[in-house]
Amino acid sequence: MNNIHLEPLGKGIEIYVSDSYHFSTDTILLADFSLPKGRKKCAELGTGCGTIPLLWLRHNKNLEIDAVEIQSDACALAQKSVEYNNLGDKINIVNADLKELKGKLSFGCYDLVVCNPPYKIGGGGITNPENAKLIARHETECTLDDICFTASKLLQFGGSFCICQRPERLADVMESMRKFSIEPKTLRLVQQRTAKAPKLFLLEGRRGGKKGFLNVLPTLFIEDENGDFSEEMMKIYGCYKTPFEELK
Repeated sequence: MNNIHLEPLGKGIEIYVSDSYHFSTDTILLADFSLPKGRKKCAELGTGCGTIPLLWLRHNKNLEIDAVEIQSDACALAQKSVEYNNLGDKINIVNADLKELKGKLSFGCYDLVVCNPPYKIGGGGITNPENAKLIARHETECTLDDICFTASKLLQFGGSFCICQRPERLADVMESMRKFSIEPKTLRLVQQRTAKAPKLFLLEGRRGGKKGFLNVLPTLFIEDENGDFSEEMMKIYGCYKTPFEELK
């Protein structure tokens, strides 16, 4: 791993990132959209360098989090951040394939599962020759069905599954959720600015939820009419001050 360094996440929390393992706007938005309130048992599938668990704990220390990641280098980096922030009693880094969690995590007991999945179908688009980025961006190690199946197994009845994806895959995500008894319940589109089409959606589903109602929230705009960060984005961005990337 090259260029390993600390970046601030606010409220005294810092994270180790590298050229291969880092975070984007999408990560920050998913962490905010899924932010658990109260005492909860949570899991992240494909945690990368562990950004979402750290962002959650920045706001709520009453969480028990299992963070699953298939890449050992990413796990080592995430573990380094956990130890640096003295959060070993809150975050458990699990180096495993999300398709093979039986016996590694307890099924049917999580209040919340989240995933920022690969955006491109395996074999689709231009592949990235760097393996870490290939796994992050293309469905080489898991599919949407793999993710939704595992989320459904982990969640207790009524538990929430939150995911972000590109708008062109909205039908795929909803179809996969329903296939594994997760009913889509809350949807939010994300646009860079008003003149642009949405580039991301955030979706929350409930394990065993009743069919027939989807709450569509107002669109989240990254920028205002002047090209600066919108007021809502600044609230989400909070006390993390380093400029972050465009939507990946």
